[in-house]
Amino acid sequence: MNKNLKVLIIEDDPNIADLIKLYTEKAGFKVILTSNGDAGLSEYFDKKPDFVLLDIMLPETDGWEVCREIRKDNRLIPIIMLTGKGENYDKIKGLDLGADDYIVKPFDPNELIARMKAVIRRAYPTQVSKANIKLNFLTIDIIQYKIYRNDVEVMMPPKELELLYFLALYPNQVFTRQQLLEKIWGMDYEGDPRTIDVHIKRVREKIGEQPPFWTLKTIRGVGYKFEVNGSA
Repeated sequence: MNKNLKVLIIEDDPNIADLIKLYTEKAGFKVILTSNGDAGLSEYFDKKPDFVLLDIMLPETDGWEVCREIRKDNRLIPIIMLTGKGENYDKIKGLDLGADDYIVKPFDPNELIARMKAVIRRAYPTQVSKANIKLNFLTIDIIQYKIYRNDVEVMMPPKELELLYFLALYPNQVFTRQQLLEKIWGMDYEGDPRTIDVHIKRVREKIGEQPPFWTLKTIRGVGYKFEVNGSA
């Protein structure tokens, strides 16, 4: 998990805000803390955070309106809404406005951090790990956005590289086309899931396969996996 992500916390209860700040910084994130909706929006546009923790019942501008304004500017930034209300209506409203998750107070701060990391994994698939992947005859350098086959660089567009990197990051795990679209193109992507097939075909043409060490495998009727044996 990338520890340089900036988290904007908009929470008017100082005790809860301090608790969230403590655990969020302990998890390695950079924290921007505000206590009302207007200040939160100002900090959002000024600091350009990577993640927003947003209370609903805020002074000045409430969390619903803050969420609307953020979503007008950025459809992809992860937002978790915090509230003392547990009614389904509030949860549905928050999700309809574009929140990625919803957590009711009081909450276990460790659960909050776990939920944040889960949302980050979906929103920033290439930020989950900055480690380069090295296998027999193949190196995926996600930091420099380069791929090497037998120590020779293979030219590959960013989305193809990100798709290959993501599959290789989770060896032997099967992903559906829809899951891969959400991980690489984002939750709001409205394109054809067969986009994945086209990108997989192009990746295969460029890097080939290296059985029995690794292969980009089609799981018929489901999706794809990057299959690796124990000696790769």
